[in-house]
Amino acid sequence: MPEPARTHANTRHAVLAGFLGWTLDAFDFFIFVFLIDRLATQFGVPKRDMVATLTATLAMRPVGALIFGLLADRYGRRIPLMANVIYFSLIELLCGFSPNYTFFFIMRALFGIGMGGEWGVGASLAMEAAPSRWRGVLSGMLQSGYPIGYLLASVAARFLLPVWGWRPMFWIGALPALLALYIRSKVPESEAWKQHHAPTTGQVLRVVASEWKRFLYLVILMAFMNFLSHGTQDLFPDFLHEIHHVSDSARANIAIIYNLGAVVGAIIFGHLSQVAGRRKGMLAALGLSLLIIPFWAFGGTIFLLVAAAFLMQAGVQGAWGVIPIHLNELSADATRGLMPGFAYQLGVLIASPTNQIEYALRDKVGYQWAIAGFEIVTILALTILLLVGTERHGHSFVRESTPSPSP
Repeated sequence: MPEPARTHANTRHAVLAGFLGWTLDAFDFFIFVFLIDRLATQFGVPKRDMVATLTATLAMRPVGALIFGLLADRYGRRIPLMANVIYFSLIELLCGFSPNYTFFFIMRALFGIGMGGEWGVGASLAMEAAPSRWRGVLSGMLQSGYPIGYLLASVAARFLLPVWGWRPMFWIGALPALLALYIRSKVPESEAWKQHHAPTTGQVLRVVASEWKRFLYLVILMAFMNFLSHGTQDLFPDFLHEIHHVSDSARANIAIIYNLGAVVGAIIFGHLSQVAGRRKGMLAALGLSLLIIPFWAFGGTIFLLVAAAFLMQAGVQGAWGVIPIHLNELSADATRGLMPGFAYQLGVLIASPTNQIEYALRDKVGYQWAIAGFEIVTILALTILLLVGTERHGHSFVRESTPSPSP
């Protein structure tokens, strides 16, 4: 195979592996959101106990990012990614065999380790393989795996759950194990890792420690990015039910539509970041979301709500579409497996009370002002963070080979 064709194939396989891993991971996470009431009845526990398993999953994600990120920086991207995919597929399979609440709770906590490890390793592998001129759009495509996973979970809940019941919803989650075979046969090791990997795990940690100011900035940035996404996604179906009395099936259909908007936005604004810069691409996406908030929170008709939800998620996930490449470009060469994913998952941990905060605001100012006010503050905070921050747009991940001198 000629060298350019081989390079394009390697890029395609690396990005596809990261995309599929994040898609299937998101499916496994979001399918549970549609099962909370059913499982509370199945295990004979209060609904709040089932919601607590969501917290357990989120709390364990930084653990997974730390473990698999260190492995990826020390031993390469491919093997840790394959191990991660097999691990979370096995845990998801076991969730479907849960005999009681205690077993299920433990499995969901262990699943959080796998979910936390996948994004950082998959993103570093994909972004290091991407040609510089295509990084923005490929970053958006990679991140769009998350809303596509949510979309697939919505489809499964709408059409498969009523027929199959809850256990097969988790058994489907074992299918990603096949992705490990694809990675093993098609995805090459990262050339950037080969050139820059640290000789010891301790050295990786020392590099992160030396970059502590930038790492702290990324953690804060990712906390507010998670306030942005979870604040617009998690309670929106409940908002539609409580304020607009939308049926369960209609809410699933609306979720499918706004997740399509998320996919479109991730790719468009990811590409825009390649042209205008990472921060300007994110700021443009945040501007769209800010303009849409009045219609998204206070729209009076279903048509207006659906259109606003589509555009809202186009803006939210548009900003997120820049994140894989932005974090990888800002990370030190020797820590690209650990630093982006660990910062991301620590941000998830900080933002984990989002739903409780919005619920508390709902009781004081009403549901509409609760979600609108929370997101206005979040978007303004993100705007400030991006304006005072920095970027390394186009930073090279590999050293260019120099031709041998002529005799």
